[in-house]
Amino acid sequence: MQIESKLPNVGTTIFTVMSALASTHQAINLGQGFPDFPMEEGLISLVNRAMENGFNQYVPMQGYLPLREAIAEKISFLYQTNVDAQSQITITPGGTYAIYTALTTVLRPGDEVIVFEPAYDSYIPNIEVNGAVPVRINLKFPSYGIDWDLVREKISPKTRMIMLNSPHNPTGAVLSEEDIDQLSSIVKGTDIFILSDEVYEHLIFDGLPHQSMLRYPHLMKRSFVCFSFGKVYHCTGWKMGYCISPPEWMEEFRKVHQFNCFSCHSPTQVALASFLQKKDSYVLLGGMMQEKRDYFQQLMEQTKFTPLPSHGSYFQLYRYDQISDESEKDFAIRMTKEYGVAAIPVSAFYQSETDHKVIRFCFSKKRETLEMAVERLLKIK
Repeated sequence: MQIESKLPNVGTTIFTVMSALASTHQAINLGQGFPDFPMEEGLISLVNRAMENGFNQYVPMQGYLPLREAIAEKISFLYQTNVDAQSQITITPGGTYAIYTALTTVLRPGDEVIVFEPAYDSYIPNIEVNGAVPVRINLKFPSYGIDWDLVREKISPKTRMIMLNSPHNPTGAVLSEEDIDQLSSIVKGTDIFILSDEVYEHLIFDGLPHQSMLRYPHLMKRSFVCFSFGKVYHCTGWKMGYCISPPEWMEEFRKVHQFNCFSCHSPTQVALASFLQKKDSYVLLGGMMQEKRDYFQQLMEQTKFTPLPSHGSYFQLYRYDQISDESEKDFAIRMTKEYGVAAIPVSAFYQSETDHKVIRFCFSKKRETLEMAVERLLKIK
């Protein structure tokens, strides 16, 4: 018996490879996007209390209603947009799951999806496993902005969806008002959906606003918007997120969701419903993470690496062309093995061969972790 692979070109992800290398060589892992500092004790206590108080059975498939109501209140506070907790919000086991479910809800074989590269690694496999076709457009190097004229060229009668990610992983780029205007112009009068990955919505720097699809009613009415609690509360291992869309699309989203996950971890949802009332935990997050970005940049000034702008996310890209002409993957592997610091080659976020001599570091770490990492990076030859 044989299985014909639905994803014949997919192997082990670069994140798994680099994390295993980091472990083998006792390297400091600045590759994978997770913090090495503790999450807030108050949230942990609320989860424990929820368990002790008996919230250990299924909550409704859509998610714990008080949590959905708290999310709706948060959206109103941040974006001055009213979202119905009953019909427009579904709690999911992480942002990646929300993205997959939204794509599965919409796509049919032969549909085309505009995807910007470098892209988070789940996007294209999620499209392909649904029988749809990714239409890949490279972001402009080195700014990683969107070439909207090229987007217009790539739109076809088969275009079903445009995927956006802001703040962007891996580059740290963010959408501007001009981007929103261009997007609005392109989709006006069409049946094109938008999938907006906004898991880093609070990790945005330099006083820039987050251009969420939730701010714009004309875009919201055609969007699935996906979020992650793990990135907000430093608990990526919890795999807890949510999706927001218009009621008619959310009804279809839930048809897929109910036969896949059905219900997410109940005590965590109960705890988050209370903790979301503590607005400072997410309002001040961008400033806290910008301090880490700035400190990492300051430390890296001693090295031969050249920074590229990062206005959001956990990540900072650096060019190493003054150090080596090795491929990004080879350089990242050598850096891990010989110098004890793991990073991710940005070429891993492209489907085709792309090599700008750029690697991605995660700066969402304790100060001492960043200091030890840069001490090692200073030795690179």
